[in-house]
Amino acid sequence: MGQTDLVGVTRLLEKWNRGESSALSELIPTVYEDLRRLARQQIRRELPDQRIQATDLVHQAYLKFAVQRSVSWRDRAHFFGAAAIIMRRILVDEARRRLAIKHGGGMQAVTLDTGLLIPGRGEVDLLAVNQALIDLEGIDARQAQIVEMRVFGGLSVEEISSLLEISESTVKREWRFAKAWLSRELSRQA
Repeated sequence: MGQTDLVGVTRLLEKWNRGESSALSELIPTVYEDLRRLARQQIRRELPDQRIQATDLVHQAYLKFAVQRSVSWRDRAHFFGAAAIIMRRILVDEARRRLAIKHGGGMQAVTLDTGLLIPGRGEVDLLAVNQALIDLEGIDARQAQIVEMRVFGGLSVEEISSLLEISESTVKREWRFAKAWLSRELSRQA
């Protein structure tokens, strides 16, 4: 992620945890450019006909954050991990909506810029990735979280380690397993 004021973000998250609703209004301008960068990364994975813009995605995510009442934010990585998940869900909902409009014709492809899931294959179906993540969550919820944070959130191994409170070697090991499992599942659907 970008270079937001880490102390300021943590302070605002702590205020939000205490129920100070004004903290979200202060937080968003502080992290706005990082959220837009995250949104652009996720949208870039879509085909060029993607209709949602980074600003719209950030604003939709803001609306989802605004209704959060029971989250206990730990730090910046936790917040951006949650933002990545929310943005992924918004994009999946948008893909489903567009697919329904087309009455089932032509699945929307997504280019994962990391090339992490299927080496040598740049495009995979967003709905297939979502379903595979749901399936993986049934097998190992933490591995599904690691995939979301790496692929959709752009978080580093170090950030995921800190957020999940596990060692970096555990993140790397579980990432390797999850990546192999997802690659196999997505290859079957190709």
